[in-house]
Amino acid sequence: MTPGSGLHLKTFFLLLIMVIFGPLGDVLLSKGMKDLGEIPNWSPAELAHLFVAIFTSGMIWLGIVSLIGFFVAYTLVLSWADYSFVQPASSFSYGVVALLGHFALGEVITPLRWAGILVICCGVLIVGHTPPRTTDHTTPEPTMEPTTTLERG
Repeated sequence: MTPGSGLHLKTFFLLLIMVIFGPLGDVLLSKGMKDLGEIPNWSPAELAHLFVAIFTSGMIWLGIVSLIGFFVAYTLVLSWADYSFVQPASSFSYGVVALLGHFALGEVITPLRWAGILVICCGVLIVGHTPPRTTDHTTPEPTMEPTTTLERG
């Protein structure tokens, strides 16, 4: 494996983590908050109760951990790949969000929404066929240019 292909593999692996963990974290947070129910009023006592319920919810903590995994992968991949490649490629997560929303949360996804997601995913495939240019972190060694001196006359 050449150094370029290893960098390529790293980029796609972290994009995969982003595409999975971002939507998964969002769905887990949504599920956790729906399990807690609506806030009946905004009194300080009710907000304090909600605050305790949020921070003792395992579902919400799983969502937070998943989103932290997404964020770490996102920052790492941005450190070596072009943003113009990373952001469109990570948009594949829209399809994952719809699938998780439908199967995990029981949400109804209309045919028009599926068509929109298909258009996004086709665009992602087009962008994905462009090479992810990466930033070379090595600094070139300075060249020794001959210097000239100006003589005063």
